[in-house]
Amino acid sequence: MSLKKQYLKTRPVCKVTFRLAKEAAPDAETVHIAGEFNKWNTREIPMKKLKNGEFTVTIDLPVDREYQFRYFVNQKVWINDWEADKYVPSGVSRSENSVVVV
Repeated sequence: MSLKKQYLKTRPVCKVTFRLAKEAAPDAETVHIAGEFNKWNTREIPMKKLKNGEFTVTIDLPVDREYQFRYFVNQKVWINDWEADKYVPSGVSRSENSVVVV
């Protein structure tokens, strides 16, 4: 898993590419990313499954902010990003949310 960030020179936006490794979710058929940037909608942003079994998606996010997010696998299981910028308590359960800082 990794977060790749590309800051645009013409707008205050960062293109963030989220990648979920196959090892993190070996039985994944579908993965959606949900977070503060989409009001935690678990169906709005599907990730593309690559031939190597990884999932990826690129999202434009306004800069100078932090966004909590998680991956929702097979519409059943929440997974964090192993390489998130940081983690914070979810406030919903005993789990933590991943955070991307842009």
